Amino acid sequence: MADTIAESDNNPKSSKVFNMDLEKQEGVVVVTPEEVEVFDYAKRAQWLRAAVLGANDGLLSTASLMMGVGAVKQDVKTMILTGVAGLVAGACSMAIGEFVSVYSQYDIELAQMKREGNTQDKNKLPNPYTASMASAVAFSVGALVPLLAAAFIKDYKVRLTVVVAVVSLALLVFGGVGAVLGKAPFVKSSLRVLIGGWLAMAVTFGLTKLAGHVGV
Repeated sequence: MADTIAESDNNPKSSKVFNMDLEKQEGVVVVTPEEVEVFDYAKRAQWLRAAVLGANDGLLSTASLMMGVGAVKQDVKTMILTGVAGLVAGACSMAIGEFVSVYSQYDIELAQMKREGNTQDKNKLPNPYTASMASAVAFSVGALVPLLAAAFIKDYKVRLTVVVAVVSLALLVFGGVGAVLGKAPFVKSSLRVLIGGWLAMAVTFGLTKLAGHVGV
């Protein structure tokens, strides 16, 4: 039992009972809230999900471009150059778009902090430079998948088949990871991403083929 010390009841200002620190007597370390570093897992999940979506965008847009050009040009050089152009243009677009978007959010949150007189939490604000770089890298990683799949295959039909197969596998993986991060149904989310990717590649291939036939 912990000893107690009571103030005199004759003291009208206070009638408190102080318990001795039993935890410290027993060797238990009491951690105050200031000593606990809380990691924001929700924030990490947002970044991971954004990275997965960026990689998926790079994968699908680059693969669709390559399939579209492959509909009218059968040589591997043209397809690869198209994929490289798509990777560079897409990564730059993603980086600039993310930079502008996150910087706007940064300005809004900073203005709100100043109105509230809170100037100590600037480190918690979104970083537009980090977001921009992350988007560009994620897009580039996704775009490299169809490029590497097609780079060393000279036969036209085999090349298209390999690109579709590799992209389909990657779509399933990205869809599954996105489902886990978003706590969505795994199978439905993966199939939704896969079917959407097939439609994007098929429509791009078909319309480009049609445009080539009519002489556009």
